[in-house]
Amino acid sequence: MKHRYLVRRDPTQPNLRQVHLIQEELFALVAEHGHQVGPGDLGDNITTRGIDLLALPAGAVLRIGPEALIELTGLRNPCVQVDEFQDGLMALLRYRDSDGNIVRIGGVMAVVLSGGMVQPGDDISVELPPEPHTPLTYIVDSHHPNGTNAR
Repeated sequence: MKHRYLVRRDPTQPNLRQVHLIQEELFALVAEHGHQVGPGDLGDNITTRGIDLLALPAGAVLRIGPEALIELTGLRNPCVQVDEFQDGLMALLRYRDSDGNIVRIGGVMAVVLSGGMVQPGDDISVELPPEPHTPLTYIVDSHHPNGTNAR
């Protein structure tokens, strides 16, 4: 576990946040609200295009380039550091819907299954896990199915 908040809670947890991915389409959305964000600005390791990352289920495997395999583990939970980057940005990336549920659109987290060279422009293919699919949730700890705890 490397996340500062979570390591204080339980340093023995597995690191389910090895890779942070953001879909490029998010940059256009926040630009509509006056924010200029690009690849890497929010700590993302990989920026995708044309893949609805937030709609993929937990356990989906992405093949990036010829060798790298990563497995999606959960949603990224934007924190105050996002507002330190650009004031007001966090409210766009984490908000409550009309039913009061927290919605997180700041990307997804993954673990590396198989390493390999990843380069700009690499193809990305998606392999879905067996059904029933479990929606991605915010990763809190390792006591929830798929190593996550919904909040």
